Amino acid sequence: MYPGQPQGPYPPQAPQGGHPPQGPYPPQGQYPPQQYPPQHAQQPHQPQPGTWPPQQQPHVPHQQLGDMQMVADPGLTVNQRELVLKIQTSSKMLAVGFVLGIPLTFGGLHYGITQQPSGFIGALAGLVLLAVGVAGYLKSAALRRQLRQITPDAWRSPAANLPGARKAATQAAYLNGLLVVLSLGATGWLLVKGAGWGAYGNSFGFGALLLGAAIPAALGLAAASTVPQLLRVIPAGAKVGRSLYSVIMAVGVLMLVNGVKNGEPTGLAVGGTVTLVCLTAMTLLGRAARRMRGETV
Repeated sequence: MYPGQPQGPYPPQAPQGGHPPQGPYPPQGQYPPQQYPPQHAQQPHQPQPGTWPPQQQPHVPHQQLGDMQMVADPGLTVNQRELVLKIQTSSKMLAVGFVLGIPLTFGGLHYGITQQPSGFIGALAGLVLLAVGVAGYLKSAALRRQLRQITPDAWRSPAANLPGARKAATQAAYLNGLLVVLSLGATGWLLVKGAGWGAYGNSFGFGALLLGAAIPAALGLAAASTVPQLLRVIPAGAKVGRSLYSVIMAVGVLMLVNGVKNGEPTGLAVGGTVTLVCLTAMTLLGRAARRMRGETV
């Protein structure tokens, strides 16, 4: 062994950092450089054309109403957009059919009975429009059921077993039951006030009055349909009730304005009470919906 001559299987190492090695022995712990195949930066996976379009989302598994788990909303896909557009089209059929069909049917009957038999022709045309509205309603209801399958609030909350969620659902059911009473009350109020407005004396006014009375009556039926949902702790019932309360509140504001304009204490009291009740109910229903989802209020 000679000084400066490396021993063993280690080849001589080049000085590192420009400093000569110290001592007669090679630096310890140094190994010959290993040769590795060249590494390439990993590229993110790109979907191949025609395999998985970017706008498509994974399929949402079908679940039955009342399952313990909520369906996560995957976002608005192409199929969902098409479904929403179909619902809008059928809703237009519903609106046109009822808005034109109700006054034309009852106004035509009124004119045919009180004036000339030609009014019955208008009543028949109104019945055709009502049939179009009913067809639009049935189609829209079927499409909404399909869309409801991907809406989280339309499914039973996972917090349904919690006492707070059940209590909130019961409270919301009572509030929506009160909404049914208010809707029927608004319908009766419009029918009674129609006599003072002179709506029963002419065909046009009679048809318009019945159209106005049909709106709160339909809202009352819609509110009644949400009560079974709320008893199953489905948050969608509270959201629907809140939207319906806003419409009844508009009628209450109309009554309030009419009472102020005509100086009627009854209109002021009833309109103010209805408006206050609707505002309070909307606030409580919003809190109930959050509690049914398991959120902290």
